[in-house]
Amino acid sequence: MRILPENLRETLKKPIGKLVQEQELIQLLKKEKYIVSIGDLVTYTLLKNNIKPIFCIVDFHTRRGECTEEMIKKIKSFGKKHMVVKNDPATISDELWNAIDHGLNNLEPGFMRIEVIGEEDLASLPVIFLAPSVVTIIYGLPDKGVLVVSPNKKNKELTKEILDKM
Repeated sequence: MRILPENLRETLKKPIGKLVQEQELIQLLKKEKYIVSIGDLVTYTLLKNNIKPIFCIVDFHTRRGECTEEMIKKIKSFGKKHMVVKNDPATISDELWNAIDHGLNNLEPGFMRIEVIGEEDLASLPVIFLAPSVVTIIYGLPDKGVLVVSPNKKNKELTKEILDKM
């Protein structure tokens, strides 16, 4: 298990990738074949716009609290299979890491939903680090928009530096 030390919290506030709003996100992702979505709101946005990620990582909470029944229903309808993993806040559990690795070994849209008991707040780090270059990763940046990340060499090195300090 990896635990986020206090001194890295400020580092993680700096966005990795391109910050976009919902309309631009939908246009960008219509061109992408392999997408991983992290977070309930971004996953719900994709699904309601008929965009299927390879897999999503959700915890059925938003920054404002519980997800709506409509969001939960839409998200739970996604995925040929699903995994439930435990992951405490400010950590990356071995269970979450292994589920992400499993999801990235099958680049089939609609493959899997990963449900987190706890928080999925740091799941972007192992996804960026483990993902092949053909994958596009999206996750929300609270009150700012959505980050669209390519797992290129620069972003992988940046996440590796953070993961190595955890």
